Amino acid sequence: MTAATDVKTELTSHLRELHLPTIRRCFEDKARQAERETLSYEQYLLELAGLEIQERRENRITRLLQESRLPLEKTMDSFDLKRLPPKVARQLRTLLDGTFVDRRENVLAFGNPGSGKTHLLSAIGQDLIRRGRRVAFTTCVRLVQDLLLAKKELRLSKAIRKLGQCEALVIDDLGYVQQSREEMEVLFTLLAERYERGSVLISSNLPFSKWEAIFKDPMTTAAAIDRLVHHSVIIELNIASYRMEQAKKKQQPSSEQAAADE
Repeated sequence: MTAATDVKTELTSHLRELHLPTIRRCFEDKARQAERETLSYEQYLLELAGLEIQERRENRITRLLQESRLPLEKTMDSFDLKRLPPKVARQLRTLLDGTFVDRRENVLAFGNPGSGKTHLLSAIGQDLIRRGRRVAFTTCVRLVQDLLLAKKELRLSKAIRKLGQCEALVIDDLGYVQQSREEMEVLFTLLAERYERGSVLISSNLPFSKWEAIFKDPMTTAAAIDRLVHHSVIIELNIASYRMEQAKKKQQPSSEQAAADE
């Protein structure tokens, strides 16, 4: 065994122990490149360190996306931005810089079914993750059931603290299915705990004037709205259903053909 082989074996062992898999995989090729390009030792090391950092960032983003439970097919690229009203388009450009999370601001998206509320909030959530933020997605129905179970098992505070680790919590379809008073009490507890501590992104097809049907009590409703609105961006998607538009487009060719046949 040559001295060069001994060095390679020992270096590989050290890099494995230091948990530097990218450098371990690339150091030989990059060494040959450094020789060809007469790079300094510092430049060679910088190149390797940059590759390790880049791969770690990519792996972290992949892991955060998987853990978030966001619908990953609902991206900004697949959203038809031309459908947005000018005001919403301006709001979106501001939200995509991610600083609203630093300010613990909420995002409240209102609109009819099919207007793109879930898609828009999911796309914002994915963009936040790609900026290194921790995000969680849940439907309102699933969230209240999880919180109610945690309450029955005397671990509600622990469950809320776990959600508090996320800088942004996306709650989809608030009010879409009517829940009991007990279920909405645990949701209110979560919202009260997150107030000014973490951002909440909520979609709902019900305006504030109908939220008493959600929280069952005027005082609780007012308190919930007050906490959510205090630091918030309100998005109003007063546009036609995207699904209905697509369905009409699919039917149009057959209708035109039928008219031609007549």
